[in-house]
Amino acid sequence: MRIAILGTRGVPARYGGFETLAEELGRRLADRGHEVTVYGRTGIVERDLGWWRGMRLVVLPAVHAKPLETLTHTALSAVHAALEGYDAVLLCNAANAPWVRILQLAGIPVALNVDGLERKRRKWGWAGRLWYRFCERLAALAPDAVVTDAEVIRRYYRRAYRTPSTMIAYGGDLEPPAGRETLDRLGLEPGGYLLYVSRFEPENNPDRVAAAYRAVPGDLPLVMVGAAPWAPGLARKVAELADHRVLLPGAIYGEGYRELLFNARLYIHATEVGGTHPALVEAMGAGRPVLYHDTPENREVVGEAGLPFRFEGDRSLERVLAELIEDGDRLAELGRLARQRVEARYRWDAVADAYEALLEGLC
Repeated sequence: MRIAILGTRGVPARYGGFETLAEELGRRLADRGHEVTVYGRTGIVERDLGWWRGMRLVVLPAVHAKPLETLTHTALSAVHAALEGYDAVLLCNAANAPWVRILQLAGIPVALNVDGLERKRRKWGWAGRLWYRFCERLAALAPDAVVTDAEVIRRYYRRAYRTPSTMIAYGGDLEPPAGRETLDRLGLEPGGYLLYVSRFEPENNPDRVAAAYRAVPGDLPLVMVGAAPWAPGLARKVAELADHRVLLPGAIYGEGYRELLFNARLYIHATEVGGTHPALVEAMGAGRPVLYHDTPENREVVGEAGLPFRFEGDRSLERVLAELIEDGDRLAELGRLARQRVEARYRWDAVADAYEALLEGLC
């Protein structure tokens, strides 16, 4: 098949879950003999890169403003893809649902990965939430196939719109790192720090994690990996709340990210919006014990392989951390369960199998 992946910032993956999906899925489909093209954005993907891990790259401009970047770039990508005549398109993000028809008019079937319920993100005002509600409804009607990445989201689309979807989660089986350059640069030892990874956005709660850690005894560093492209005020707040044990190295990808992930004592996942989060399943795949913010989506992913927390009450993050942080036997058991769960449910080869079958069915 000639397949295009639209709606992400592009590859190499340098931002979030959709970019990880594009890279891990696209390279596997290319390895299986399919012609895969991934569309990316200027300012994020180098124009002259051309190819990456067997995938052809098309780099197009976007209006780099929070409400418009995704929409303008995907509109251009959809027009370009319609002229290319692909056999099938995987479109990412329910916000891009208005551009489905451009591709369909060119005779190209479209599978739309809707992600989570974007309208619930606190960064959007009333206009943004209204737009995402409209796109959510359109996403249930327009594409040839709807893809959800969590059972919670699949049930929501069936209940709210009577729309069936194909549930395909993310993979978490990353390759272990080859060295420890990033650990050395940050002055860290294996097993000697805690890890949080997420974009610094309100619904990912980096400020509340930093504040909670102030009440946790001990000297272990907390490494908070992430950047705040649209929330500089939140980044300043995190820095103000963080005590001397908290390291804020910014966004780290690739080998450095894997070094931090595979060597952390435990992983803290604090998101409250979305479906299956790649960083969470990757931490589990690395055999890390995970503490997760107690939401239905996060509970679905982790099951019994981690411990839930809230930001208040008896199961607050600081209390759960204080109970677990020095319990080596419990940490080892949770890490073992986490890795087993990923091996059973969140393998990238199985993800590629599911997408390949779906796209072949559309063709």
